[in-house]
Amino acid sequence: MVRAIMHGCNGRMGQMIVGLVDGDSEIEIVAGIDTYTEQKNGFPVYATLAECKEEADVIIDFCNAGAVDALLAYSVEKNIPVVLCSTGLSEEQLQAVAKASEQVAILKSANMSLGVNTLMDLLQKAVKVFAPAGFDVEIVERHHNQKLDAPSGTALALADSINEAMDGQYEYVYDRSDRRQKRAKNELGISAVRGGSIVGDHEVIFAGADEVIEFKHTAYSRAVFGKGAVEAAKFLAGKPAGHYEMRDVIAARN
Repeated sequence: MVRAIMHGCNGRMGQMIVGLVDGDSEIEIVAGIDTYTEQKNGFPVYATLAECKEEADVIIDFCNAGAVDALLAYSVEKNIPVVLCSTGLSEEQLQAVAKASEQVAILKSANMSLGVNTLMDLLQKAVKVFAPAGFDVEIVERHHNQKLDAPSGTALALADSINEAMDGQYEYVYDRSDRRQKRAKNELGISAVRGGSIVGDHEVIFAGADEVIEFKHTAYSRAVFGKGAVEAAKFLAGKPAGHYEMRDVIAARN
């Protein structure tokens, strides 16, 4: 049984993961960390990691960027692997993550969905077939009207996986409104749509002469990210120091 500390246990994603773990016989939450400690859970909740007395095999983090520095320090001190899901990290914090991963196992991915990360693997195979045949590549992502960043981190991760497979030959183009010219063959277009309550929709288009192939992932709820985080926690427990991604979790399942 994997013992987990839920960092940010009383937030929306934290409570979702608590529910998912309740139905999983391979993992349990032994303690939670949250500044709001009044929420009733089936485990003790502490305001800070420093107060936590329980031993654990892994920490699942769905808190905020402001809490990441203390989280990294704690994980290194206690040698507890971390599934790091907080977003909006500064460049300095990303460097701190890289440094911490030299001493403890840390899993951080742009998107925790098993589906999105499997899609990245499929795209790397697909582009090696379609790009040499002259197919153009475009990515269209859609999210709710409250999302602040554009394009999404997932859209960029999809683009990066494609570009990685082609040795960095693509130039990302986010807006063609000021371009009065034909599309260059090395362009990889990325478009963002914002509206309503769309959780997350990503479409990758390979457009060739007389045929189009489309890969699409749709998230109907944020539970897909929670499920991925739980699977990542089970994978990461007991792993040696290093930086891991969801692709490592998927590879271990094959």
